[in-house]
Amino acid sequence: MTELGLPEEILACLFDLDGVVTKTAVVHAAAWKETFDAFLRERDGDDFRPFDAVADYDEYVDGRPRADGVRTFLASRGIHLPEGGPDDPPDAPTVHGVGNRKNDLLLAKIRSGGVEAYDSTLRYIEAVRAQGLRTAIVSSSANCRDVLRAIDAEDLFDVRIDGVVAAERKLPGKPRPDTFLAAAHDLGVQARQAAVFEDALAGMDAGRAGDFGCVVGVDRAGQADALYAHGADRVVQDFAELGGKE
Repeated sequence: MTELGLPEEILACLFDLDGVVTKTAVVHAAAWKETFDAFLRERDGDDFRPFDAVADYDEYVDGRPRADGVRTFLASRGIHLPEGGPDDPPDAPTVHGVGNRKNDLLLAKIRSGGVEAYDSTLRYIEAVRAQGLRTAIVSSSANCRDVLRAIDAEDLFDVRIDGVVAAERKLPGKPRPDTFLAAAHDLGVQARQAAVFEDALAGMDAGRAGDFGCVVGVDRAGQADALYAHGADRVVQDFAELGGKE
């Protein structure tokens, strides 16, 4: 292992955004809960079963592209909506309509509360780059660039593969490995030469499926066992555990 806590062959690091670089996972969970609870209440009345912002979030939406999250959670309740289109209004009873409602709520929450980064993650990324390793941000979020700019971290990444880029390139999202593989390709390294850093179970699945050289689970929610079960080689609660101190 190097002083960065990584195997010697690692030449690049691929970082998820929400929950790894920024403290926005809880904001996403709150926006999903507000969205799904309103949808379910309208559909089933006051006796609806609410969205669980921990269990349902982790299992069905965390780390997935927005539309995939809508489909996956609603399917778990036996609900199937028409797809609609990306420009559907947020009150449309479609997959994209529900997803757009969630995105509107998310942006409102971010605007009202701002965006906060994990300082230890930023320090680790700076140490990684100081050692000559290349870096990429890999996120299902279409708001990735705006969030990075909000925390003044856009320049910490050589490559950005986010929801916008994935849509342009028609890359399936996590738990498929395609977005991470695209980041490694754009950085000029093989998958075995890249480390994946993720807090979502879908991200662990993607890292395992892509046969990456190291998959690090970032445990922000007390789910270390689940992260290991989904493919983590190592689990940390904070990036300071990996090293990389200047």
